[in-house]
Amino acid sequence: MKYDYDFEDYLRNALAGSISSSNPSEEAKQKARKLSPSYFEDLKEKLLFRYENKSLEEVMDCKCCSTSFGEALKITKKEKINFNLEDNDFKNQINSNLKLLPKIGLKTEQNLKNKGYDTIESLKNHDRYSNLASNFLDKIDDMSFREIMDLLDSNKYSRKCRNNLIKCVSLTEPENFKFMDIETKGLSNVPIILIGVAEIKGSKIIASQYFLRDYTEEPNIIDAYLSHLDEDSVHVSFNGKSFDVPFIKNRCRYLGINQKLDLPHLDLMYFAKNLWKDTLPNCQLQTIEREIFGIEREEDVPGQYIPGYYDTYLLQDNIGPVVPIIEHNCQDIISLASFLEKMYEDVN
Repeated sequence: MKYDYDFEDYLRNALAGSISSSNPSEEAKQKARKLSPSYFEDLKEKLLFRYENKSLEEVMDCKCCSTSFGEALKITKKEKINFNLEDNDFKNQINSNLKLLPKIGLKTEQNLKNKGYDTIESLKNHDRYSNLASNFLDKIDDMSFREIMDLLDSNKYSRKCRNNLIKCVSLTEPENFKFMDIETKGLSNVPIILIGVAEIKGSKIIASQYFLRDYTEEPNIIDAYLSHLDEDSVHVSFNGKSFDVPFIKNRCRYLGINQKLDLPHLDLMYFAKNLWKDTLPNCQLQTIEREIFGIEREEDVPGQYIPGYYDTYLLQDNIGPVVPIIEHNCQDIISLASFLEKMYEDVN
């Protein structure tokens, strides 16, 4: 009977988490409300009322900046950060990855290590691999961070040593990371309405966001974002390698903007799945925030509602509907710095 009671109790609790059960929990009810279109219609009305007759300059740190195409509205937020990637002597770690040499795979690497060839350096004394090892070691000291990332990413065994792409970030300066995210009017061939980039400057992380006040300013906000990039920049994003950066490139082509977006790119979504898929319910950005960093968002607006919220902003000349979009984007880019630091700690 004890077993039957425990099972029934477990089943009752499990069903309470479903809104379709006969007696759903308050948590399940609240979750269902926040997933319904009516919830987001109500939220939009509340925001319109709350911010009626207010400007973005009144509620955020905003100023206009000049670009090659005209003015762009820049929203700035600064937070203290203790971003520290302890030195992991990564170039010596590379020396132990024999698979980086051509013609060496998993089995060959294991056979060589069984024979005492534990490093690429030691292969300089191997009859077959001595020239390959010598040439590789001559190059590696002169390789840029980008070249090392390309080497690791292009190696056909990179999935077996995926963590090396996180480990290697110790080879560049934190100031080079460009934590970025965009918000758009849809999934393709539509304007970008917000571009955010966060940068580490000493003990602070500074978020710069460029907001589309009207459609004519799209070239302005893209150009403003591009001004943050140089040859040492490294994009850090969450699904930005397949969405954000290609989207910006397409808009640049459409608008006739010369862009410099072919940069090293760390898309943390892939690393999150690799590191945390067995410990989290899913690897969505907000799940990681909640489960690992204890961050709970309030009045967050999912992507599918952003176009409608933006349209309402334009039609009613009321900033209310875009305030949570801007806050959402800002939290995204700031969170990425914490994600990268945590991932680096975990893989090292």
